[in-house]
Parts: sequence; C-alpha cells; structure tokens
Amino acid sequence: MTADPGTRHGLPTTPLTEVAPAPVADVPAPVAADTFKAIFRRHPAGVAIVALADGERPVGFTATSVISVSAEPPLLAFSIAGTSSAWPTLSEATTLTVNFLGAEQVDVSARFATRGVDRFAGVGWHRLETGEPVLDDAPAWVRGEVVQRIPAGSSYLVLVRVLESAQPGATAPLVYHDRAYHQLGDGSAL
Repeated sequence: MTADPGTRHGLPTTPLTEVAPAPVADVPAPVAADTFKAIFRRHPAGVAIVALADGERPVGFTATSVISVSAEPPLLAFSIAGTSSAWPTLSEATTLTVNFLGAEQVDVSARFATRGVDRFAGVGWHRLETGEPVLDDAPAWVRGEVVQRIPAGSSYLVLVRVLESAQPGATAPLVYHDRAYHQLGDGSAL
C-alpha cells in the first residue's frame, strides 16, 4: 500500500504555504539623554564620598547613586561612569569606603565632584588599619569588599559587601535635588 501524498498517518494534510511574518509592534524610541537626566534631577538622593587607595595615593569621588541592596548579607551598590578619573583604580580595587555626608559638608561633596584637583587636599581624613581612606567628619561610613562590577551602558554598577561600619556623628544628611544641595531635618518630616 502506498501512502496518499495528501495524507499523513491517514489524516488529510494541508499543503505548505508561505506564511507572512507576524507584524512587529512599534517600539518606541528610547528616552533622550537630556530628558532622562532632567527626570533624575528631580529625584532627591543622599550624597556620599566613595574612597579607595591606589597604593599610597587616596582616590575618591562624589556619589549620589548609593543604594542599599540587602541587609543579610549587608550589600550596597553605586554606579560610576566609565569615563570617571576614579574608574581605572576602582576597576582593580578589592576594598573601599563609602562616607555618607552630613548637611554641613557641601564643600566636601563639591570638591570630590571636581575634576583635576587633589580631592583630599584640605579635607580631614585618615587611613583605616586596612588602608582605605575615611573622611574624619563623615557622620557615618562603611568599609566594604567589591564583589561585582556590572557593565551598564556607559557606566558600571558596583556591588559591595559591607565588612565594617561606624556612625561617629549624628547630623542631618546632605541631599542633592534639582542641581542644589538640601538638608533634611525635624521640620521636613511629613
């Protein structure tokens, strides 16, 4: 018995026809960089100084992108532009400190955000026994181990496991919002 070319396993078959591809949904254009930046200017953020050692030379930069990731284990993250002068050192670092700034430290934040200057000049700081720089007047700081660097666009997301911390001062935090510094205080609670 020969099989009928119009059947398969005794069932009728439909001849193959060319199927048009499904229409692709319109994908919106990405948000323009200026629009994206404007949105985040309106999003307030705490201000911190990330500091690390490059041999005997201290390296640091202002960060408004520090976030808590996990309490157990204690993890934080921040982002850094791949064009940052601190990135070559950070790309190799195993440990660092994150120094959370108080409202009276606007000048420190501005200094560490300035290119082409000795960011530690005129700022009180010391080295921990493990070698990382810590700002003397930071109301709180953590020392951590870099556990991951994740490329993200033109930046990197750096994941840090916190190894130790201190809260030597109690002061209103420094906040950055809409290209200006602000402080939170008792009167700012809703």
